[in-house]
Amino acid sequence: MIRSELIQKIADENPHLTQRDVERIVGTVFDQIIDALARGDRVELRGFGAFSVKKRDARMGRNPRTGEAVQVEAKHVPFFKTGKLLRDRLNEG
Repeated sequence: MIRSELIQKIADENPHLTQRDVERIVGTVFDQIIDALARGDRVELRGFGAFSVKKRDARMGRNPRTGEAVQVEAKHVPFFKTGKLLRDRLNEG
């Protein structure tokens, strides 16, 4: 599912909201998650999961084309850990 499909699904299930309102709501939610992660905060959505930021240290990597060793700089990467409810729904069998 892509962002536009999510917006359409929410708009279809909530006829009292306009498509533009739903776009603003979804955009605001995503912006708030991004802003919180940029500050280094953790975002927890009960039953769904938690977003956090992990630091990756600098390391020596390898160029896959040439095999040449290259220095990879330290960086921060987003991390998502699923919640129990999501895991249980995915593993219903």
